[in-house]
Amino acid sequence: MKDQNIKKVLLLGSGALKIGEAGEFDYSGSQALKALREEGIKTVLINPNIATVQTSEGVADQIYFLPVQPYFVERVIEKERPDGILLSFGGQTALNCGVELYKSGVLEKYNVKVLGTPVQAIMDTEDRELFVEKLDEINVKTIKSEACEDIESARKAAAELGYPVIIRAAYALGGLGSGFADNEEELNKLAEKAFSFSPQVLVEKSLKGWKEIEYEVVRDRYDNCITVCNMENFDPLGIHTGESIVIAPSQTLTNSEYHKLRALSIKIIRHIGIVGECNVQYAFDPKSEDYRVIEVNARLSRSSALASKATGYPLAFVAAKLGMGYGLFELKNSVTKTTSAFFEPALDYVVCKIPRWDLSKFRGVDKELGSSMKSVGEVMAIGRNFEEAIQKGLRMIGQGMHGFVENKELEIDDIDAALREPTDKRVFVISKAMHKGYTVDDIHELTKIDKWFLEKLKHIIDIDEAMKRCNINTLDKELLRTAKVYGFTDFQIARAVGLEQELHSMAKAGLVVRNLRKNYGIVPVVKQIDTLAAEYPAQTNYLYVTYAGVKSDITFENDHRSIIVLGSGAYRIGSSVEFDWCGVQALNTIRKEGWRSVMINYNPETVSTDYDMCDRLYFDELTFERVLDIIDLEQPHGVIVSTGGQIPNNLAMRLDEQHVPILGTKAQDIDNAEDRAKFSQMLTNNGINQPEWSALTSMEDIDRFIDRVGFPVLVRPSYVLSGAAMNVCSNEDELKRFLQLAANVSEDHPVVVSKFIEHAKEIEMDAVAKNGEVIAYAISEHIEFAGVHSGDATIQFPPQKLYVETVRRVKRVGRQIAKELHINGPFNIQFMARDNDILVIECNLRASRSFPFVSKVLKINLIELATRVMLGLPVEKPEKNLFDLDYVGIKASQFSFNRLQKADPVLGVDMSSTGEVGCLGDDTNTALLKSMLSVGQRIPAKTILLSTGSAKQKADMLDAARMLVSHGYKLYATAGTSKYLTENNIENTRVLWPSEEAEGGAPKALEMLHNHEIDMVVNIPKDLTVSELSNGYKIRRAAIDLNVPLITNPRLASAFITAFCTVKIEDIDIKSWEEYK
Repeated sequence: MKDQNIKKVLLLGSGALKIGEAGEFDYSGSQALKALREEGIKTVLINPNIATVQTSEGVADQIYFLPVQPYFVERVIEKERPDGILLSFGGQTALNCGVELYKSGVLEKYNVKVLGTPVQAIMDTEDRELFVEKLDEINVKTIKSEACEDIESARKAAAELGYPVIIRAAYALGGLGSGFADNEEELNKLAEKAFSFSPQVLVEKSLKGWKEIEYEVVRDRYDNCITVCNMENFDPLGIHTGESIVIAPSQTLTNSEYHKLRALSIKIIRHIGIVGECNVQYAFDPKSEDYRVIEVNARLSRSSALASKATGYPLAFVAAKLGMGYGLFELKNSVTKTTSAFFEPALDYVVCKIPRWDLSKFRGVDKELGSSMKSVGEVMAIGRNFEEAIQKGLRMIGQGMHGFVENKELEIDDIDAALREPTDKRVFVISKAMHKGYTVDDIHELTKIDKWFLEKLKHIIDIDEAMKRCNINTLDKELLRTAKVYGFTDFQIARAVGLEQELHSMAKAGLVVRNLRKNYGIVPVVKQIDTLAAEYPAQTNYLYVTYAGVKSDITFENDHRSIIVLGSGAYRIGSSVEFDWCGVQALNTIRKEGWRSVMINYNPETVSTDYDMCDRLYFDELTFERVLDIIDLEQPHGVIVSTGGQIPNNLAMRLDEQHVPILGTKAQDIDNAEDRAKFSQMLTNNGINQPEWSALTSMEDIDRFIDRVGFPVLVRPSYVLSGAAMNVCSNEDELKRFLQLAANVSEDHPVVVSKFIEHAKEIEMDAVAKNGEVIAYAISEHIEFAGVHSGDATIQFPPQKLYVETVRRVKRVGRQIAKELHINGPFNIQFMARDNDILVIECNLRASRSFPFVSKVLKINLIELATRVMLGLPVEKPEKNLFDLDYVGIKASQFSFNRLQKADPVLGVDMSSTGEVGCLGDDTNTALLKSMLSVGQRIPAKTILLSTGSAKQKADMLDAARMLVSHGYKLYATAGTSKYLTENNIENTRVLWPSEEAEGGAPKALEMLHNHEIDMVVNIPKDLTVSELSNGYKIRRAAIDLNVPLITNPRLASAFITAFCTVKIEDIDIKSWEEYK
């Protein structure tokens, strides 16, 4: 029975997406809010992440875009007076905040009841010592670890346990500040970093090479328990779960091992007293059947999103209902609609989760994987066999691979070493080693990966080798079918039989194989995720496509009433939850207008892959081949490619060639905007300015162009080797160095070089057009000058400091472009402005990252408008205008440099942020302060270290430095900056660069950071000369590793300093979204 006294509930979100805490909490939070709403309970949500689905209209009753920190949560509780609070749906951020509010007595003071798992149980699982004691009471084995409060005791503990040991910070997320130490020197380095994130550090014996197994368990307050899903890691212990390929259900456990661990899981959560959902992680030694419990997360974790999607059992939804006091037997399983939730799913398919890394985006980052998480997103593939699932998954991560075989050759000097060290490419090293004749036993020795998995991978290699012996005419029907069943694409087959070389075209070769197999009648079938393995008929719309089956589980109506929306794939740097928001808004509009909504996407962390967001969900690949397969079956009215970021956008031309009806802007027009030369020509014809550019094929041409326009220039190679996509070069050396690293300049691979305009404002226009006429638009302004990628910049909307004339010109150019490209639907244009000149940088004929932000600030849903346009429905121009708003929205970026060991935390033209927040305020300063606090900046207490770059940048920072001194801050500065400040009569103390010799008792910058004597670092790189980099780099990296707030941009630094000097934290208005009129 549910608790009748609970009328209003507060839910804590997880804030900006970061490494270790990403979209999976948007999904679990949205599910929980849905469950509460169904019960007629009023909901209040605190989450500054403006891009997510859960902070949209119609999900929670009141939304506060505020930092998830005890001070702000207390102010909201004081204002809203909720009866209950949910802590387990916002990741570690929400959990830590909730524990603090409980300890400080705030929850008690306002009489707020914690729903679900009690706080004591959360503390029992989070605090290592309590956790071990708790499990000792029931004789469950844990990993022996010592909790240490200082470095001395950490050394002692390690010596007693014996190396190798693993270090981890207590109360940290995704293994932050953790790692393996083989000796005392490594221990000292790791321990110092861990202590800067947490007061308590754990030293424990390492069990590298054991298997890692995980169980998701659910318990209600009547002590009923079920396990929903168990999974195992492909990689052995020693790699964080978030970094490993994960298989569900586990494939290599014997029946007795499976049941032994299941029984233990249930025993543990009964003893701890969890109400709702939790996961238990085991280390398991298959040789001796010995096990250790690694940890228990008393919250919904990354793996619970995966388990929900893998089984179709909505864990977050059920957990929220149990938190309100229901029992499992009282709930229906909302996917199958017929059985109760007190029923364990059984699976007749295999699911494979693969992480996505974006390590090539960072300068100098450490590529090795370990116990600290570095991946930025993940994909989930469903197949009827392991081979099919893993090949699908390797294509889905979008790293340019076609599956396990038939990829571009990796160049590796030492295969043994590459197998021993886990990196983001190791699975492809296994493929190469097998082709070279390594046996399964050899590879097992080096990697400790279970032989069962390696045998299956070997099977893929065998099929591949068999096909390599054929050509397209001798390839028999049976071998072709076998290849399709085990996850080969048409293109992999074409390449294996040598068709690609024959036709000199990937696209044509793939289509030849496609036609061949269709003639043979080899076509895929659609299967339901039938969570009960057919014991009860499931009524789900949760589907995947496979060749290992005879007939489809559903019947197609062929009434041309379906509209397919293509999703955005794996979260990555540059394409994340904001496109999920766009996709979900499109689906909602399609349903509202009476069409059948169909989604294709494969990201388990998202709301768009939720069973009740659309009429049919294909949890499958977004490749040309698979999308075409689904279109053949669905026979849709049309396909929407403009709401899922770049992946669907890239498919537009190829789908159009196959006569697929694309809704919205025509494919040819999309191509005209994407193709640099065509787009440029169009601007010139219309008299629209753009930065001077040229596509060049030799170093001589490049030098000649630069002689004409002068440095700095922006260089974009069209064919990239190292993943460094573009760069601003400010002198000859940098240019040469970058081009040698990144690209071979040649006839086939021209490089686009354009003049880079310094000190220019960057402006964005997000808009919707119908038949080339602009219907609604939003113009926003970056705080940083051009040169910082728009995904990393801090953006204000409505614009605060633009000339009226500039705005008028932006609108005029926007109208011209929309008309020339016949735009139907969403588009985004980026401009540069200096004085009053307007230059167009680029134009995307799709929704952009800033759509959710501007839609929510403006309170006009631009995607809903755009979808209506694409459906051919009448639309009206919105009444209100962005200049009527009495408040400001500020979008700030979240960086995860603390996870990326050794990477240089500098912002440039390539994007490096992993997420964003958006906060509203009555003025710019309040809004900016809220958003900077939301992304982990802190208001400094006393001391600030400045080193402020070039002469112009030093001058820009002068007023901010004055303001700091007048507000009682103590300034420390490096050589040049110190001299400049002193000349301008600003009091400061000089500190030494890492490379400077000690002279007269000047303190060293690094020592001050290590002793925690600095509260904030402003370090602005002058340019990229070598010593500047190594000096500045050391200081920037130390600030990140020691958890000291760091800002590397003069305009953002000035704005943030102005904000915290003029606004006191007590004066920040606590208003919900709807109170901003």
